[in-house]
Amino acid sequence: MDRVATLLCRLVDDGVGPAGFAVEAVLPDGALRCLDSAAMRATETIIGHGNGSGPGQEPPARRSPPSAATLSAAPSPPPQSPPWLVAIGEPGVGRLALLSRQRLSLLSDAGRLGSSLDVTRTAEDLTEVAVPKFADFAAVDIPDAVLSGEEPPGLGEPVRRVALSGIRPSPHLYEVGEPILYGRSTPQAICLASEESVLEQDLYTAAGWIAQDPDRTERIRAEGIHSLIAVPLRARGIVLGVVVLYRSGQSPPFEEDDLLLAEELVSRAAVSIDNARRYTREYATALALQTSLLPHDLPDQNAVEAAHRYVPARGGAGGDWFDVIPLSGARVALVVGDVVGRGVQASATMGRLCTAVRNFSDLDLPVEEVLAHLDDLVERLDHEQQARTPAGNTIAGATCLYAVYDPVSRHLTLASAGHPPPVLVRPDGRVDLPDVPTGPPLGLGWQPFETLELQLEEGSELVLFTNGLVHDGSQDPEVVLAAVRDARTRAAGTPEELCRTLLEALLPAKPRDDVALLVARTRSLDGGQVAQWDLPADPAAVAGLRAAVARQLADWGLEELSFSTELIISELATNAIRYGGPPIQVRRLRSLALICEVTDGSSTSPRLRRAASTDEGGRGLFLVAQLAHRWGTRYVREGKVIWAEQPFPDTEPPVAEPPDTEPLVADPPRISGISGR
Repeated sequence: MDRVATLLCRLVDDGVGPAGFAVEAVLPDGALRCLDSAAMRATETIIGHGNGSGPGQEPPARRSPPSAATLSAAPSPPPQSPPWLVAIGEPGVGRLALLSRQRLSLLSDAGRLGSSLDVTRTAEDLTEVAVPKFADFAAVDIPDAVLSGEEPPGLGEPVRRVALSGIRPSPHLYEVGEPILYGRSTPQAICLASEESVLEQDLYTAAGWIAQDPDRTERIRAEGIHSLIAVPLRARGIVLGVVVLYRSGQSPPFEEDDLLLAEELVSRAAVSIDNARRYTREYATALALQTSLLPHDLPDQNAVEAAHRYVPARGGAGGDWFDVIPLSGARVALVVGDVVGRGVQASATMGRLCTAVRNFSDLDLPVEEVLAHLDDLVERLDHEQQARTPAGNTIAGATCLYAVYDPVSRHLTLASAGHPPPVLVRPDGRVDLPDVPTGPPLGLGWQPFETLELQLEEGSELVLFTNGLVHDGSQDPEVVLAAVRDARTRAAGTPEELCRTLLEALLPAKPRDDVALLVARTRSLDGGQVAQWDLPADPAAVAGLRAAVARQLADWGLEELSFSTELIISELATNAIRYGGPPIQVRRLRSLALICEVTDGSSTSPRLRRAASTDEGGRGLFLVAQLAHRWGTRYVREGKVIWAEQPFPDTEPPVAEPPDTEPLVADPPRISGISGR
């Protein structure tokens, strides 16, 4: 006669989560063979350890099977109250099935590895996945070279513990951040050398592990840690470090089967850690390139007192830059710019633009022409990259703000190529945004750039910045304006203090975009540092000019430079009279160097050439070049300026107090052949 049994399936929970299913059978007549003791122990294992060989979890309460007498005497149990558990299938199949389920669950949790491009964060994620489902303690040890993005060093080098997780604090394991030099006999060193996993089932007999530090290992065993697995962090043929897994207390020791699961888990993390290492290397390379191309120390000049900051973005260095460029005539150029994008390509493009700005500035080009040349350069670079690189790797755009300040006239000229305007702080405390005409970003090349000219008081401050300073994404200069106004309301301070205050007020701890910030406080050259004469177009007037220059040098305490200065003045003034046109003007400036300028109404620029031995002339500019530290030509609206700079004989220029009656532009006494102003 056939027997009919009712099978019921219920979920088994191990306290952490679902561990599997148990099948219970109810027979109508109660005639059921009892499970033997071995089978019952197997059943306890299945139900008690939800993760198979996982670490220390207490088995849940289980109903005891009835005795044989009870089975024969008791009536058939009702279907709604199943009294015992029946093992269905081959011995051990249930345990293996549960083991497979927990291993799949563990590997599923490992799917979050690689969500960060940070080596340390990825290592921490690995230890959090392994504990407590697979191990009671997990640690990751990586060499410092890998943490900085480099290739791992050879064997025998120390490693650093970068991550440690456990079911409880363990004061005897190496702490995070602690350097470790493993002995050759330790499982970790063997693992690194052989690039194979090492299993130590019983740490009480692991002589190599004990030899590393007998006192420490004794304390570790005293707190119950009894088994370990060391797995190499191997990715793309490179061993990046070692992962150490421990079990303690009532958790069963690691077995050979556990090696496969540990290796699978660590291999997934190793690829993510190697990706993070490569990203760290690229980030460090881009940042090193960026910082090497930016000014480390601002050049010497007397036009402004300047302070600067560069802050890289959290996701990588970008293309922001700044510069302070000394120009002829004691003037200075202030530059900030931003290349869209991040990484090495943005930094390299920034370096090319920064170098181009310096070169164009050395040519003393007008402000709008400098931006026009930059615009042509970016357009050419973009076309070149499109021809040799795939789509999407070209320059996405660049912006620039270029300003020139003259400390003699206190005149400021600005032009913008798609860049936010600067914030201007007047000496009386007024703060505003100059209405700088904003041209198109660099590289579009479809319209000329316009300029804004301002007359500044001495002590005015200019705050030039890139849009990364506005971290809320609005890119609104009004945000910076309010921050500057607030900073200047609370205290005057120096440009250095204003830089620090603005960054503290506007930047988050980890900015999303890099920031270039430049603060410049204007200075002026007073009347005691400037001497100026109008010169008639008569060669005879040059003799009187030399005498006036000699007297001025004596007033400045620079008699040592009289001979060379008179020669320079004579040659430049004679050339202006012969080859230039009126009006002719001579100006002497005493700044960081002695500057001579001769202005005439002609736009023809002189050229330095080597005169032949039979030539009667052509040696004037050669003498000027030999006597001056540097010389050049710049064009102005009225014509051109030929200038020459002479270093002072001492390291520090002499300081002469100007007469109380001396105006901003000196009025020399009238001499024969020279008309004073």
